[in-house]
Amino acid sequence: MKVAIIGASGFIGSAILNEALNRGHEVTAIVRNPEKITVQNPHLTVKKGDVTNEAEVAALLAGNEAVVSSYSAHDKVTYLKAIHAIINGTKKAGIKRLIAVSGAGSLEIAPGVQLLDTPEFPAEWKEGASATRDAFHVIKATDDLDWTVLSPAMMIQPGERTGKFRLGKDQVVFNDKGESKISTADYAIALIDELEQPKHIKQRFTLAY
Repeated sequence: MKVAIIGASGFIGSAILNEALNRGHEVTAIVRNPEKITVQNPHLTVKKGDVTNEAEVAALLAGNEAVVSSYSAHDKVTYLKAIHAIINGTKKAGIKRLIAVSGAGSLEIAPGVQLLDTPEFPAEWKEGASATRDAFHVIKATDDLDWTVLSPAMMIQPGERTGKFRLGKDQVVFNDKGESKISTADYAIALIDELEQPKHIKQRFTLAY
């Protein structure tokens, strides 16, 4: 499949890029700093772009069959501007399929209680978590795209590619020790699985060990 990955040099985006390439997809990596992409692959095209600019996004995405957004920003205003530009740019490029990387903050830890709104949620993560939650609501309101949002476990970090994990929907997935964690490599497996065999159209899902 021809897929564009926005933010392909990032913490999660780089894992998604590797997984997509290893499965033989033709990837257009759209990044702020192309020099950060050190992977060499005949199926990889790297493009520099400003994804807060809707017209530029549309031009960068042209010719692809699907879009994966793993874009991240340090501030909420820029992040939400980019999400709007990515949604509208995807439409203008004539692409129907959009999969977005989100955060765990908007997952429910109890009925009606989101992780972000609990007293234990780390203060230093609140800005980013609030931005991804707002972006999720923007995406959820988009009727004319086949969108999917994938929220990670509470803890996501580099680690082994096991292919063994459990999926959930809007609630945090815990193991029998009360932990919620996933590696970036296994997160990437779940995302590319969804790209290849869609099972969560117009839905958010999550995963953990």
